[in-house]
Amino acid sequence: MNTVGKLIFAALAGLSGIVAQADEAPFRPVPASEVVLADLLYQSRVVAIFADDPQDPNFLRQMALIAVNSADLAERDVIVVFDTDPAAASEVRVKLRPKGFALVIMDKDGKIALRKPLPWDTREISRAIDKFPSRRDEVLLQNAVPSATQTP
Repeated sequence: MNTVGKLIFAALAGLSGIVAQADEAPFRPVPASEVVLADLLYQSRVVAIFADDPQDPNFLRQMALIAVNSADLAERDVIVVFDTDPAAASEVRVKLRPKGFALVIMDKDGKIALRKPLPWDTREISRAIDKFPSRRDEVLLQNAVPSATQTP
């Protein structure tokens, strides 16, 4: 991982202040070079953040916005992936083909749900995810009332 990636991790760790449960790792962005999309299929939603340079103002703003309230994204099974090196041609970059700064949201089935050319805060991302059919199904299952035949 390059120095800029390490700096981004350090900044986000300091900003987010999220304490993980004993069996969970803290929520933090992952470099695209460490991600295999097939491993995330039906497990996580991917929020991919791309830029052609790690100093891109839109990229820096997006990373800061995600760090502010990443708990909402963790609740929605989101993994944040970032890529600021077009020359490396990561699997994520090759599949999603961004041009310049891009925010791409993929659902658990691996399909691209949204592409945005400007940064979004976690509230906007969370609201968009909440409209996905898969997320609506998850919420229904979480809030399901036990049937009369089940005993408490």
